[in-house]
Amino acid sequence: MSERSDPRAFASYLAEVRAAVEGALEAAWVAKRKRVASLGPEVGAMVEVARDLTMRGGKRYRAAVLAAAFEGVEPRRGKKLAAAALSGAVALELLQSYLLVQDDWMDGDTERRGGPSAHVALAKRLGSAERGASGAILASDLLWGMAVETLVGAPVAADRRTAALAAFCRMHEDVVLGQQLDTMGADCDLEVLHDLKTGAYTTRGPLAVGAALAGADAATSRALGRFAAPVGVAFQLRDDLLGTFASAELAGRAPASDIRSGKRSAVVQAAEPLLDAAGKKALAAAFGRPGASEALIARAVGAIANTGAREQVHARLEALCATAEKRARALPIAPRARVLLEGASAALRLDASLLGAPTSAPRSKATPRRA
Repeated sequence: MSERSDPRAFASYLAEVRAAVEGALEAAWVAKRKRVASLGPEVGAMVEVARDLTMRGGKRYRAAVLAAAFEGVEPRRGKKLAAAALSGAVALELLQSYLLVQDDWMDGDTERRGGPSAHVALAKRLGSAERGASGAILASDLLWGMAVETLVGAPVAADRRTAALAAFCRMHEDVVLGQQLDTMGADCDLEVLHDLKTGAYTTRGPLAVGAALAGADAATSRALGRFAAPVGVAFQLRDDLLGTFASAELAGRAPASDIRSGKRSAVVQAAEPLLDAAGKKALAAAFGRPGASEALIARAVGAIANTGAREQVHARLEALCATAEKRARALPIAPRARVLLEGASAALRLDASLLGAPTSAPRSKATPRRA
């Protein structure tokens, strides 16, 4: 294996998992529509908005990580995704939608995955912002219930279902704790926050659920958790870089969306102590101001870039991916799954040139931390 891993095997697997998961999700929504058909347009609108968000362009990265863990512990012949792994993957995607609905409402975000966020869509359909907000929270509750119901129905022995459900609930709790820290602007280690809010349901939780469904022993579960730690933080750092420096096409949302929304991302936190007076003024003029002009946004992004924060966070992302890929190669699971999980980490690497960053070495080095 080269030092930089090849993500192509994971990309192929991701496409396979995505097709299976989206087929199962669509079937679940058909059943849900039938159940609520007689309950009127208000309930119908809530279900349709929840369905639309779930089916609208998700990459299904987390589902593929879960499936790879399952396959690593209990290898299956052929390409068909095992039914138990599929149940876990579908539950995870429903959980993801539930979290997105609430996150968008809390942050006041109006767009998600190229369309309106749930509370915005429901406000339009139900006639007011208040009804839209209430409908969105209830839509998220519906999604959570569907997620648990799907996981409880996984076709495995009862002890495996119980272990998977326990891991699923722990994952959910970690995200809630991380979201509270983030929403309240609590003073805590940023990578601890990333591990709770993002790592919990991006890698650690999916791996734990997939392994539990397959009947993993404690040693294997611990090894998967050790692999997951740097990947979860890397996932968030990648998102922070995209949310500040990437084009709308690459980021999947408006350019510099994190600046507009006032998100104290890893990029902003790295830049703040290095900003000069003019840079602080430029950032303050745009930070947390959705209506800021493009010129003000450009000045704020430029001020951050001038500190070297972009290179610092990118270097940390690369270091975390390298650590994760090394750990993946030592996992006590089936060889194919090791390759897939190594590729899942490699897929998070970012070409610095896509962020407008120089290709030379960063001006300030990130301080490595344990992950």
